[in-house]
Amino acid sequence: MTPKEVLDKMLSADAFSKWLGIEVLEHREGYCKIQMTIREEMVNGFGICHGGVPYAFADSALAFASNSYGNIAVALENNISYIKPVMKDDVIIAETEELHAGKSTGRYDIRLTNQRDELVAVVRGSVFRTEKSH
Repeated sequence: MTPKEVLDKMLSADAFSKWLGIEVLEHREGYCKIQMTIREEMVNGFGICHGGVPYAFADSALAFASNSYGNIAVALENNISYIKPVMKDDVIIAETEELHAGKSTGRYDIRLTNQRDELVAVVRGSVFRTEKSH
């Protein structure tokens, strides 16, 4: 399958990414750039975006980039550093950088920025590449 076919297949079955409102801006082998808008129901009791939302958003970017080669890749580990608060109505963008594309593992950095191009979070994720094709 092509990276586009893999992405389309993944998105069609991914109810959570649909709920997030993810829009794909760019996608190719080992790379993904997506965006979403923070809605009222994503804001916590402090009036800022719940930390799980940007984490899940970055996890989707990781999944789309790492699965683009055609084999199913699953997360091994992700960690996030929050740099700046994300607020309701902010548009956040996640952009992946592939650091390692091995046969059985992959390593990625994901930068999250807001609509003012300010860095709001950084994520480092690793994946296990299965032998199963999409």
